[in-house]
Amino acid sequence: MRRTSARMICLFGCLALVSPSLSPPAAAAGAASAKTSPPAVAAAESRDSHYWFQKGALCATYGNNQAAVSYFGKAIYLDPGHSGAYFSQGVSYGQLGDYARAVAAINRAIEMKPHNGLYYYGRARVYLLSGETEKAMADFKKAADLGDEDARIYLNTVKR
Repeated sequence: MRRTSARMICLFGCLALVSPSLSPPAAAAGAASAKTSPPAVAAAESRDSHYWFQKGALCATYGNNQAAVSYFGKAIYLDPGHSGAYFSQGVSYGQLGDYARAVAAINRAIEMKPHNGLYYYGRARVYLLSGETEKAMADFKKAADLGDEDARIYLNTVKR
């Protein structure tokens, strides 16, 4: 498994690498307001999209993809430009067998970052699961062209 960032959700069954803390970086900034606000209010204010993304990643790691979809949705609501949350939500939908939603979410991530090979690789995996082999192979090739090593390995394995 390769790392594309400090936090990567491995596709379809691998353990995810998440940062050691589920607390968002903004939590330190919210510490001052915690002294004057009730604890519940201060805690809610510190929960930004990063927090919900990490919570979703943790749920996905342990196979709770239904909760992961919800948490990634909260991250998207707070930061509609978070392509990683769309991608991760799509992977979780794929794990749940909801391939139409999986592809739609991953497509949104690809729209935001069309040169991210991992996104094409993830969509290819969803296409494989849904039985759309031709679309899957096209995405594996695109991912490999964009430098995704997992896609290259898959394509070399299929050639044998």
